[in-house]
Amino acid sequence: MLGLHRVTEGNVAVYYRFGALQNVTKPPGIHWKLPIVYDHHLVQVTVQTDEVQKIPCGTRGGVMVYFDKIEVVNMLRPSSVVSTTKAFGLDYDRVLIFDKIHHEINQLCSRSTLHEVLVEKFDQFDDILKETLQKDCDTFGTGLDIIAVRVTKPVIPEKIRAGYEAMEVEKTSLIVSTERAKTIEIEAQTEKRKRAIEAEMAAEVQAIRNQQMVLEKKTRQEESRIENEMVLEKEKAAADAKYYSIKLEAEGNALLHTPMYVELQKAKSLAMNTKVYFGEKIPAMLLDTDRSADAAAPVSHAMACGARIPIGKDGHGEQRGGSSESCDATSE
Repeated sequence: MLGLHRVTEGNVAVYYRFGALQNVTKPPGIHWKLPIVYDHHLVQVTVQTDEVQKIPCGTRGGVMVYFDKIEVVNMLRPSSVVSTTKAFGLDYDRVLIFDKIHHEINQLCSRSTLHEVLVEKFDQFDDILKETLQKDCDTFGTGLDIIAVRVTKPVIPEKIRAGYEAMEVEKTSLIVSTERAKTIEIEAQTEKRKRAIEAEMAAEVQAIRNQQMVLEKKTRQEESRIENEMVLEKEKAAADAKYYSIKLEAEGNALLHTPMYVELQKAKSLAMNTKVYFGEKIPAMLLDTDRSADAAAPVSHAMACGARIPIGKDGHGEQRGGSSESCDATSE
């Protein structure tokens, strides 16, 4: 059965009639064709990886380097199989990927120094190649999608490689020293900030203590003021009570000490004397003023007339006066 053929999964079949590509594709499965008249070929339409190997390029300084391998991950859309195959053949990736990679790598190397190829621009090669390949595929309408590009590190001459290794060692040492210096600086700044924070905390604590001391002093002053006010109020109350007592006593004395009461007290005071003088009048030496003599005359007259004169508590009883004859004469 020469007319039967099988299309595997991940591929589509394109057909040639007497060498002319037909606008017909077949999906995976068993299909039949006219022998001798039709030929068929399988075209992969799933993700595939093309490896471009041993790519030489010369740098701007004239040094030849080699890229051991560049991988291009791509996929051809099924709808573009016929057009792409017709334009670029069944090996469309040879033209669109392999040859293009060689061209673009040489362009990149010729515009860059060895140091740029090895170090500065190397990390950009993947994105540059991917963008360039996709742009060309879109320009020609191939329906080929460039998914990713991976570029390996280039191989350089041994002498240059040794120099670069030594330079990288020195550079690494410099980086280590620089990072160490940064670390020391950071540690110093950290210690400085730590001490500043501790100083601020100590100052805040001292300020709180000072404030506490001020509050304690104010509290003690307030307590002392309250105690003084209490003592003052107490003394004032005592003084007011004493003043009120004296005032009442003075008012009582003012009411009690009438002229008659004063005269009576004088008489009682004179009567307290244990000596009794008989006669018409009391000696003048016992009296201070004429008024006293006048006040004592009735007493002397009473004593002379035989009247009872109270002697007082200390005199024990009464004293009687003189003869009645003189009293009668005096009364006449």
